[in-house]
Amino acid sequence: MPREADLVAAFLRNEGLPERFADLADRLHRPLAARIAGWAGEGRAPLVVGICGPQGSGKSTLAALVRRLLAARGLKVATLSIDDLYLTKAERARLAREVHPLLATRGVPGTHDPALGLAVLQALGRPETTALPRFDKAADDRAPETSWPRVEGPVDVVLLEGWCVGARPQPAARLAAPVNALERDEDPDGVWRGFANAALAGPYAPLFARVDRLVLLTAPDFAVVRAWRGQQEARLRARLAAEGRDPGLAMDEAALDRFVAHYERLTLWIAEDLPGVTDVVVKLDERRWPKEALV
Repeated sequence: MPREADLVAAFLRNEGLPERFADLADRLHRPLAARIAGWAGEGRAPLVVGICGPQGSGKSTLAALVRRLLAARGLKVATLSIDDLYLTKAERARLAREVHPLLATRGVPGTHDPALGLAVLQALGRPETTALPRFDKAADDRAPETSWPRVEGPVDVVLLEGWCVGARPQPAARLAAPVNALERDEDPDGVWRGFANAALAGPYAPLFARVDRLVLLTAPDFAVVRAWRGQQEARLRARLAAEGRDPGLAMDEAALDRFVAHYERLTLWIAEDLPGVTDVVVKLDERRWPKEALV
């Protein structure tokens, strides 16, 4: 079995991460992997670990490295992002026509396919080949199924990461006042936010109930989340250019401001509501650095 330090060093090289990331791995990724390894085998299989955190908080990188660390311990691990469960562009267009125009934009509960996610989690516990859904954010549509990666089951651990994994509905009274200009101007009657809240109480509940352990990352405030999301979009723009695709598929600043406004309400609610019910809470500073080391 490779030493964890060597595994982390190889991950840094492959992902093009700075050397200081090794210190972050010592504070967060390695201790979290040790906890998950201890949880594995405690109950039903596979163990489903939810990783919830705002946009740009490092969830995908966290899941990728933790998966490698767990594999080095002899565990078979699959990762799934809730982003890869987004409805197709056509399905969201139908919701925009029939329910509310804001549902054309991916993001809030109601714009995913939670039944697909639950079916994937169930399949990963069986001795069969499971296709993991993928969403193409540049095209804003689900990737062709022929391109989905395959995993041979059963697996020991599933890492389910996403910005609203484990979220619970808000009390109805909390929906009345808009949290930003988008809600005030484009959802004055609260239809859109009410639809998203009802989705959490309805079709998302069975998916999130399948999560055995929940890890929560929090940001200092929503302005930091907006900055993090801007960095993600800049990386997407660079990747598109490197692949010979149109960098204009990435959002400009005005489009990004409007996009993140869709996420503000639930991001703030999660940070308020979930810390008391999660297994691990990691408070991040503006550098995405845990304020306290995980032990």
